[in-house]
Amino acid sequence: MKIVVLVKHVPDAQFDRHLTGPGNTTDRDESILSELDEYALEAALQLSEARGGAKAGNEVIALSMGPAGAVNAVKKSLQIGASSGAHLSDDALAGSDAAATSLALAAAIRYLGADSPVDLVLTGMASTDGETSLVPAQLAERLGLPQVTFASSLEVNGERIVARRDGDAHADTVEATLPALVSVTDQINEPRYPNFKGILAAKKKKITALTLADIGVDAAQVGAAGSLTAVETAEARPPRTAGTIITDEGDAGIKLVEFLAAQKLL
Repeated sequence: MKIVVLVKHVPDAQFDRHLTGPGNTTDRDESILSELDEYALEAALQLSEARGGAKAGNEVIALSMGPAGAVNAVKKSLQIGASSGAHLSDDALAGSDAAATSLALAAAIRYLGADSPVDLVLTGMASTDGETSLVPAQLAERLGLPQVTFASSLEVNGERIVARRDGDAHADTVEATLPALVSVTDQINEPRYPNFKGILAAKKKKITALTLADIGVDAAQVGAAGSLTAVETAEARPPRTAGTIITDEGDAGIKLVEFLAAQKLL
């Protein structure tokens, strides 16, 4: 089984996030592998291991798109257990929105499947920077694949996948034929951490560097020129104001209700 996992290099949530440049793009100086993508990677590794791992011909490829630093998301994925990686990087990709991103990633996945078909594409439920959840569905459409989104469990039975989607009051079981695309939630598993053996092994694993020319995408189709949306203006979030302190003098309940009513929360 050949599985491609999308991994994104996103700003570390421990630090304040900033927009930069004329296109108001995200500043990625302090970035890490998206936490939500680790669940997709773990799901891929479990599927591979259940079928005998690399020795049985199973392959897990970590694919990332972004500037030079985004290769670190691929390297972290290799340390965790991915068998190989691919990094799509091109100056023309800067400023790509979800539509342009899905176009480029679809072409990259086709490239990776040129020698042998990709059986399964796995993604996280969203990126922790944009949080749109748009790319998985768009990518499935561009690749012509059946899609299952927000899967909280995933099994592969022969040529079919079986996934569970949890709602507020019920759960749905969804089936699809391979090849397919699945986005998984943070309820599907507990991602493993890279150990010393994995870190050493990652140094010998291959990372394929890709450009738009390699995957056959014109620069005009991506970046700001190929995007359907754009950020016109952006302002820093205003500082948090001090909260209202209610001193209980026997009428705290009344004051609380009045406050909630004034905020239109009642």
